[in-house]
Amino acid sequence: MHIATSRDGTTIAYDKGGQGPALILVAGAFSYRKFPGQVELAKLLSQDFTVYNYDRRGRGDSGNTLPYETMREFEDLEAMIEEAGGSAYVWGLSSGAVLALQAAARGANITKLALHEPPFVVKATDRKAPQDFVQHVTKLIASDKRAEAIKYFMTQGMGAPSFVVRIMRMMRSVWSNLMAVAHTLPYDAALLEGYFDGKPLPRELWRAVTMPTLVLEGTESPVSLRHGAQELADVLPNAQLLSKKGLGHTKKLHTKLISMALRDFFLGGK
Repeated sequence: MHIATSRDGTTIAYDKGGQGPALILVAGAFSYRKFPGQVELAKLLSQDFTVYNYDRRGRGDSGNTLPYETMREFEDLEAMIEEAGGSAYVWGLSSGAVLALQAAARGANITKLALHEPPFVVKATDRKAPQDFVQHVTKLIASDKRAEAIKYFMTQGMGAPSFVVRIMRMMRSVWSNLMAVAHTLPYDAALLEGYFDGKPLPRELWRAVTMPTLVLEGTESPVSLRHGAQELADVLPNAQLLSKKGLGHTKKLHTKLISMALRDFFLGGK
């Protein structure tokens, strides 16, 4: 394990492996650097890259300086880029993709950017989270109702059926891992605030994101995720969309497919 220090003094834990250009992995909700899918993806990518797999603040071995502000997460990624030598490729999944996108917009030195199914809801006809989603998740965690927060986030935020949560509760190791990071769900919700209301994405907000960008989506994914990915690829100045079966993330990370797509994008043209 290695340690980086963010601008506010928070310690950020990360693992480093492989050889080649620096590639930073930014996890989504419920995930962390020791999450099995994240570990497997890092292992596959380490064949071609020096992979930096870090715990977002509040998760795993990283610190959790309070009060939380989304800006601090952008600074965490910037600290990781400094650890990687001052510039890096970046892959972000779900809320991690939103984090990476916003960091890029504020000038993080990202040479190429891969955004994997950021959970934007861009059409009024698609399923949307409740208007008080951020506030309710935050209230549940403040009341130490972690199990209830997990269920609410999954069903009302991610659109998962209630029976999926019941099944997860019966899988002790899975549920234990979810409970261990549940207190960070308000962080993910805050990153998404304003972007799951069924409104078009703000093109002018991301004009500075001019680095080559790949937006990934699975053809098997919920239609709202697909619409969001498609519109994001259209909005960004220098983006391409990759639609492929198996690239969805709501059920299981297909790490081999993802690693192949990332390898082709990041190393293409070299």
